[in-house]
Amino acid sequence: MAPPGATALDLESLAADVVAQAMKAGATDAEAVAREGDEFSVNLRMGAVETLKESGSRGLGLRVFLGQRSASASTSDLTADGIRQLVEGALSLARVTEEDPFAGLPDAEDFGPAATRKTGEDLHLYFDDVYSLANEERIEWARRAEAAALQADPRITNSDGGSFDASTGRKALANSRGFAGSYRTSYASVAAAPLAKDTDGRMQRDGWWSGARSLAHLASPEAVGKEAARRALRRLGARRVPTQRVPIVFAPETARTLIGSVFEAASGDAIWRGASFLAGKLGEAIAASAMTIVDDNTLLLPPGAGGFGSSPFDDEGLPSRRTVVVENGVLRNYLLNTYTARKLGMKSTHNAARGLAGAPGVGCGNLFLEPGTLSPEEIVGEVKAGLYVTGLMGFGTNLVTGDYSRGATGLWIENGQCTHAVEEITIAGNLAEMLRNVAAIGNDLVFRTAVAAPTLRIDGMTIAGA
Repeated sequence: MAPPGATALDLESLAADVVAQAMKAGATDAEAVAREGDEFSVNLRMGAVETLKESGSRGLGLRVFLGQRSASASTSDLTADGIRQLVEGALSLARVTEEDPFAGLPDAEDFGPAATRKTGEDLHLYFDDVYSLANEERIEWARRAEAAALQADPRITNSDGGSFDASTGRKALANSRGFAGSYRTSYASVAAAPLAKDTDGRMQRDGWWSGARSLAHLASPEAVGKEAARRALRRLGARRVPTQRVPIVFAPETARTLIGSVFEAASGDAIWRGASFLAGKLGEAIAASAMTIVDDNTLLLPPGAGGFGSSPFDDEGLPSRRTVVVENGVLRNYLLNTYTARKLGMKSTHNAARGLAGAPGVGCGNLFLEPGTLSPEEIVGEVKAGLYVTGLMGFGTNLVTGDYSRGATGLWIENGQCTHAVEEITIAGNLAEMLRNVAAIGNDLVFRTAVAAPTLRIDGMTIAGA
């Protein structure tokens, strides 16, 4: 079926027209972004639908410059009058803002030849089949995922539900430097979150999901439900362990949060403010020599779909590209948009990210730690006593000092084997030291989101427990 409310609105022409109107009204430069999208979401619990949402949205954002003054505004009113008010409002705001010598659009030559730019079609970001299921079938996918979890084991006695989501989007960007481009995206996911009951009546919850740009690339609801049940069951009998310093093995879903922290510390926003422990460290060894971290906005994932962070251009219109952040332990690049690059006397790495309103920030594309050669079993097998971390809670990373402290759940490792579940503990260290103390990297890199990492072992961290 087609997305609800789908029409042939030409977003690229709309964005270009708004830029032209802003320039005619007195702007020295202008940039417009237009977006529309459709979403479907169903959540059910114990087989009964609890929430069902189907929605569509459209919006238009404008950033204008008057010399070195700039301002932005946005609207969902795409009528002629709504667009006129958008232009007038943005220019009025720009007139009362302070001048900023670093503000401005990218230089015209930064956009590169149009013939060399990738398109959304090149990156395979959109698949029609995301909206091929009728609503009743989508609900049934969610029901099948939950049912598979509930049927997996008698100890699975309850559920926080099953869900199915589908979305499509279109985005266009145009500016007064001659750039205009657009692309479409699609996404679908199915998930389950069962609860398992221990012999003492205590409940443990966990979950699993599968997400993809194409419905054909999703795992089956039954596979998702069974994996969710397995993860809930392994948490039964969880207990605290004594406070101690031991090796920590991060499962891929928790290891990726560490790579996300590296991105935040290497972001130009943090660097130019001096609010990062990586400030001034370009060209220096900041991690174990086995670590290479890459941000690739053009990545294709098997079996040929665009990565979750892939796009043909960033949110300033600069062509997407591959940037090595850390190479064999050495910090090679910060991740920059045009503004932060100018602040630092550098060039953009084409990592601008923005919503409809506001100036661009810095975002990642497909950020990942390159895999190693060891299997997860081999990494765990080398640990005499330690923790395999499967879940993290809270936000405990200080980017200025690198201090790291997170609530954690997982499995205790004894003589190379996972022996029992662990909960109500905190793991702590310093991110700068943690990166240098990476002792093993797994071969199990799988992209489940735009940020990914394989299994990761870090030595010398502290567990605060009983």
